[in-house]
Amino acid sequence: MSSSVPGHDSNRNLPAEAERTSWLLKYEAWLKILARNEIDSRFAGKFDASDAVQQTLMAAWQGWDQFHGNSEAQRMAWLRQILAYQLAHLARHFSGTLKRSIDREVSIEGTLDQSAARLDALLPTQDPSPSSQALENERRLQLAKALESLPDDYRQVIMLRNVQDLPHSEVAKRMEKSEGAVRMLWVRALAALRDAMRES
Repeated sequence: MSSSVPGHDSNRNLPAEAERTSWLLKYEAWLKILARNEIDSRFAGKFDASDAVQQTLMAAWQGWDQFHGNSEAQRMAWLRQILAYQLAHLARHFSGTLKRSIDREVSIEGTLDQSAARLDALLPTQDPSPSSQALENERRLQLAKALESLPDDYRQVIMLRNVQDLPHSEVAKRMEKSEGAVRMLWVRALAALRDAMRES
């Protein structure tokens, strides 16, 4: 990836070079959840979330010195920005358009931020102390892994209802089920997610 990958100035607080891969891989499931949601809602599933995530991790590794910041929130915002760039790039590729659209990247980044905030809403409320914030960051990554471990229909109903914020009636249409069946599926899915979080 060239130096045009979005990023920031250098920062001495990032892990040493030998630790880059393991550090970035912690975010793989979280990035995949965000990417899949964006692809399904915006691009009708035209490409695979794994492709976008792998390109994002590679770009983050190569653009390591472009990051400026030292908080977990800043790190995750940086990764979302790179993911937005990669999703826009894949969209251009599949549409046959070569020209880069900054407006599209900004739009994608905005919806990724919104999706991340809605994912956070699935976490138990924590007090704002630094120690609790550190725990919440870890739980955020555990949540993504737990979502990835769920059966497809459980993950889909949670993503449609909680992350895309669709009403039950629209979720039922998307999943081609009755509204009553979707409501029951959603309840079971949330219970399964809580169990997966407790086991993680």
